[in-house]
Amino acid sequence: MDIRLFPAFLFFLMLVTASCNKQEDGFDASGTFEAEETIISSETAGTIEEFEVQEGQQLKAGQYIGYIDSLQLHLKKKQLEAQIAAVLSKKPDVAAQLAALQEQLSAARTEQKRISSMVAADAATPRQLDEISAQVKVLKSQIAAQKSSLGNSTQGITQETAALQVQVEQVNDQLAKSRLVNPVNGTVLTKYAEANEMAAPGKPLYRIADLSTMTLRAYITGSQLPQVELGQKVDILVGAGEEAYKTYQGTITWISDKAEFTPKTIQTKDERANLVYAVKIRVQNDGQLKRGMYAEVKL
Repeated sequence: MDIRLFPAFLFFLMLVTASCNKQEDGFDASGTFEAEETIISSETAGTIEEFEVQEGQQLKAGQYIGYIDSLQLHLKKKQLEAQIAAVLSKKPDVAAQLAALQEQLSAARTEQKRISSMVAADAATPRQLDEISAQVKVLKSQIAAQKSSLGNSTQGITQETAALQVQVEQVNDQLAKSRLVNPVNGTVLTKYAEANEMAAPGKPLYRIADLSTMTLRAYITGSQLPQVELGQKVDILVGAGEEAYKTYQGTITWISDKAEFTPKTIQTKDERANLVYAVKIRVQNDGQLKRGMYAEVKL
């Protein structure tokens, strides 16, 4: 090297070193973005007749996305409803079955009053009054027994139909689960099933995450731990090109109470520290933040 160029080279080296040191001291922690993911699974068995879901699609909570074949469930429901109708047809008509005894009792009471009046006028004997009174008592007992028997029969039929009605409600629940409705707002990340495939309870259909809010899982050293607290606002630096950063504001929502070894993919400010603490920082996404994207944190 020409000795005359040495001072210029030395000055350039100092600038590079200063720039590196400035970049190294420009953040206190680093990590990667992640999102809260939900795997939506089938709740019933059958052929997927319709499944309107595509990867990258935005879905809203309560949005209809398809259905699973439910013909057998509909047939089973009709069968149960027919059984309920058949059982109810056996329910006794209490008033009709007691009508004859009630008429006999009414006639016996009328006769009892007549004979009682005759006894008072010495036109009938007390024995005749005792006989008609005993007849009234017997008819009352028969009516009470008949009411009890008919009541027990009606109660048994009611309980039998109640059990069948519970089965109908179970079928209705399965029918509702055959209709595929997205439960949460978010973006479809992965699609696991297609129309015309067989579904089974617990089989994953798709994976979804709400990307409007991202979570940065970063790592801090033990010496930095006293500087952070829940709800604290911090600056998030995300690379936006060569030597350029875009700044977001985040909120610390979780701080680990256990130390762990530094992940291989994370470089902390103090590289000599072997143990670090994980923190989660919630950041509003403007559409630029992606899962797995690297970011730096300024406490």
